[in-house]
Amino acid sequence: MDEQKEYFMREAIKEAEKAGAMGEVPIGAVVVWNGAIIGRGHNEREATNDATTHAEMTAIRQANAYKKNWRLEETEMYVTLEPCPMCCGAIILSRVKKVYYGAPDLKGGTAGTLMNLLQDERFNHQAEVERGLLEEECKALLQNFFRALRKERKLNSRKHLREQIK
Repeated sequence: MDEQKEYFMREAIKEAEKAGAMGEVPIGAVVVWNGAIIGRGHNEREATNDATTHAEMTAIRQANAYKKNWRLEETEMYVTLEPCPMCCGAIILSRVKKVYYGAPDLKGGTAGTLMNLLQDERFNHQAEVERGLLEEECKALLQNFFRALRKERKLNSRKHLREQIK
């Protein structure tokens, strides 16, 4: 694996870890231009009560502000989970050149799993896609998060039952 790709995906993983520490689904993204990160993001939907604050959307907004332009031509995005339809739309509209993602999203991924919006030639822009970059690490972040969440819910459910019995 290319060292540079691994470095940037690890930066996206750091963003995902920030989300997980906040109790958010651990997904992270970075936007890279000329070898430098110009946008970072992690999921913040619970904290903001805003369905659009996905990691990719936040990273795109930061990159737009950095470039002072809505066009992100010649940029690359690294994201830990395959982008959803909303994020793919933003990637297309902002003209990101290439997307690297870690884990596939079997329920909502639209960069190759359920469909491939990023390479659909009916749109005026297509992005190159590379799948499976540090896939096992990206999957593990999500699996561990949801495993802990299920365990916590189970404990809370038992606690609630004990309180009712008293």
